[in-house]
Amino acid sequence: MIQTLDLLPLLPRPRRVRREPGSFPFSGPVGEDIASLTPCARNLPAQGYRLLIAPDGIRLEAADEAGAFYGRMTLRQLVRLCPHALPCGLIEDWPDIPIRGVMLDISRDKVPTLDTLFMLVDRLAEWKVNHLQLYMEHTFAYRHHREVWAAADPLTAAEIRALDAYCRERFVELTPNQNSFGHMERWLKHPRYRPLAECPDGFTTAAGQWRADPTTLDPTQPASLELMAELYAELLPNFSSRRFNIGCDETWELGKGRSRPEVERLGLHRVYLEYLGKLKKLAVSQGRTPQYWGDMVWNRFPDRLDALDREMVHVDWGYYRNYRFREHGEKLSVAGVPFWVAPGTSAWSTLVGCNEAALGSNRTAARAAIEFGSEGILNTDWGDDIGHWQHVSISFIGFAAGAAIGWCEARNTDDAIRAALDPFVFQDSAGVMGPVAWDLADTWQTVGENTTQAHMLDHILRGGWTQKLPDNVTEATLRATVARLDAAVARLAEVRLQRPDAALMTAEFADNARLARYACRLGVALCRGETGSAAVRRELADDMHEMIAERRRIWLARNRAGGLEDSLKKLTELARGPA
Repeated sequence: MIQTLDLLPLLPRPRRVRREPGSFPFSGPVGEDIASLTPCARNLPAQGYRLLIAPDGIRLEAADEAGAFYGRMTLRQLVRLCPHALPCGLIEDWPDIPIRGVMLDISRDKVPTLDTLFMLVDRLAEWKVNHLQLYMEHTFAYRHHREVWAAADPLTAAEIRALDAYCRERFVELTPNQNSFGHMERWLKHPRYRPLAECPDGFTTAAGQWRADPTTLDPTQPASLELMAELYAELLPNFSSRRFNIGCDETWELGKGRSRPEVERLGLHRVYLEYLGKLKKLAVSQGRTPQYWGDMVWNRFPDRLDALDREMVHVDWGYYRNYRFREHGEKLSVAGVPFWVAPGTSAWSTLVGCNEAALGSNRTAARAAIEFGSEGILNTDWGDDIGHWQHVSISFIGFAAGAAIGWCEARNTDDAIRAALDPFVFQDSAGVMGPVAWDLADTWQTVGENTTQAHMLDHILRGGWTQKLPDNVTEATLRATVARLDAAVARLAEVRLQRPDAALMTAEFADNARLARYACRLGVALCRGETGSAAVRRELADDMHEMIAERRRIWLARNRAGGLEDSLKKLTELARGPA
């Protein structure tokens, strides 16, 4: 029996669906080309389309070329759901937010192969995402800076141009993202660049921890700007986009070292913003409109919005449901500062994901963007800390949720997103992978009492054999988490993925779940005071050695070899046991 048009679980779920009696039958292989197209329909918003399915044919009207593409993507999904006859009705659809983007971190060890990036672009474009940024610190093959990227297997200029063309064909804008102030440790660790550091001999963090390696450029040195000018001139011509994210987040050392006299004289906000202004001139000279991360503003000088440049785009990031997107959006709107919102997939540092943070941050961000007229929403997928341990499949729920919520927040409820996972994210004809992935991404609920525990299993791995666990993470909660992980993994045998990477995707989920299980077992040993037991150490070491071998295999299936050994370093230390 054919479902009515309004009940089909599309991704994103369209804004307006009106069902009609009857169906449009067909036989044989068909695609989105079965519709007659009116390319420039009036009275539709930008990127909008109108899809009419009648017993005698299918008609697609669109506001523009992008709208026609999105109409075809919707039709493609309908054909996948109803391969013999489409239910009749009318779909009218357009986006809430003009620019719906994804930012993929390719600088924390993991640099995807070009084929992996093509696969992601195909998925995102079908879900009506139209913007992609690849976050770079040291992973572009700059001609005169080989020592920085030699071990990283970076993207080359030719590869960027090929990806840019691939994106354009699918109405995705590929935008450069090169951090230009903080997070420069991969540069500053080399003797050639260390003199450019704010604190070349190390610094004390806000939490009182000593870090021997500098991360932030000295903004008062002309040579810092000269380096950025050289990098911009080589990187930017490979992108057709006129936007450019210059980063500038988390400049932890600013004012603690060489810039301290200027900060004391002018104020931290002026030193920071004057350097951003100089970067802006470099970007504008290359025909680009710069974006910058907003955390330094909100964390260090939230009362100086009047000093922000109205010709730069402020990107406000926050990764939990209760992040103050609305408060910040209202203030930026009143101040006349153009801004984007940047929620996250929240897959990083969680091992198996976190639905509450992924769907929550995207929903809060989208509502603020709609209310205060933000042009863009950028769903970030980081690889924070050395390792980047989540396989890309773990981020798919977050990618899909961000795409759906950014398109039409009101229609794409959590239940609607969940219903679309198996048809259009995992393509599981058995209807199993969606529930398994969803349950894994709710595992944090068993580990502890709040969403800060979403990162707890990752923290246990990084904390190693001598840490003290929080009081609410107990042997009982960890054993319950093991049982939950085991139940989810057992169901992987039932999946029937209709994807070319079916076996790999299943292995990715199993591998991340196994890593989470290991963290629980290490946590139980810590709770029981058994970390000195030779038998416990041997059992955990044997398991970790097996996981490292499997992780190597899985990593190389989607990613370049550079960065792999760095990613495995902490896991190898765990396998050796306590010092």
